[in-house]
Amino acid sequence: MVALGAMVAASALIAATTLIAKALGLGAGGEALHPLQISAGRFAFALITLSFFALWLRPDFAGARWSLHVGRSVCGWAGVTLMFAAAARIPLADATAISFLSPLVTMGLAIAFLGERIGRWRWTAAAISVCGAIVLLRPGTDAFHLAALLALGAALLMGAEAVFIKRLSDTEPPLRILIINNLIGTMIAGTAAAAVWTGVSAQQWLLLAMLGIAMVSAQALFIQALRRTDASFAVPLFYLTLVFAAAYDFALFGQGLATATVIGATLIVAGAVVISVRGDRQ
Repeated sequence: MVALGAMVAASALIAATTLIAKALGLGAGGEALHPLQISAGRFAFALITLSFFALWLRPDFAGARWSLHVGRSVCGWAGVTLMFAAAARIPLADATAISFLSPLVTMGLAIAFLGERIGRWRWTAAAISVCGAIVLLRPGTDAFHLAALLALGAALLMGAEAVFIKRLSDTEPPLRILIINNLIGTMIAGTAAAAVWTGVSAQQWLLLAMLGIAMVSAQALFIQALRRTDASFAVPLFYLTLVFAAAYDFALFGQGLATATVIGATLIVAGAVVISVRGDRQ
C-alpha cells in the first residue's frame, strides 16, 4: 500500500510539473516565459531543495562517474525543456502520452549500447506504441501540429537519459545521482536561459519554486515505490500521469480529450507498460 500510494503521488506530481510549465509558458502571473527559463527554474529550485537533504545526510561524492552524470544531465535538461515547450502548445494529455514513448527509445539504445537481447513480446509492444504515436501525431492531416514533434524529441532524449540512469544506478546511491544531476542541470540550464532571460514576477518565481520542489518530490516517491515493491506492480501505476494530466488540463484550461488522444494514448501506454515490466524478454 505504501508503494501504491507513493507511485500514485509521483504520477500526480509529474503531471503537475508539466501543468505548471504550461501555465508559465502561456503567461500565468506575467509575461509568458521561455521554455529555457522554465527549465532553469525547475533545476535551480530542485537543487535548492536537495541541498537541505545533502546538509542533513552528507552524501559521499567520491568515485562519482562524472562522464555518465554529464551525459544524463544533458539529455535530461534537453528533454525537459522540449517537454515544457510542447506542453504550452498542444493539449497536456497529448504531450504526456507522446513522452511515454521513451521506454521504446531506451529499449533500442539498450540493444545498441548495453548489449541487451529483446524478445518478441517487447518487439510487439514497441510496434503497438509506434502505432499509438502515429495516431496521436496524425501526420499528413490538418490535425498534425509541429509542436507534437517537440514532445517526440523529449521522448527520445528521456529514453536516452534512462540508459545513463541505468548505468549509474548499478554503482551509485540515488541521492548522489539526484544531487549531481540537478547541479549539472542547473549550470547548463542557467547558461542557456541567460540568452533569453526576461523579467520574472513574484508569482512566477513562486510557480518556478513549486515546479522544482514537485519534480524532486516526484523523483523521490518514484524511487521509494520501486524500492518497496516489484517493478511489474509499480511501473504501470506511473502511467496514471496521463490521467492526472488530462484532468488538470480540463480543470484549468477546459481542454477535453479528443478521440484520437484516447486511442493513441491507450496504445502507447499499453506498449510502454509491456516494454517496462516484461521480465522474460521472450
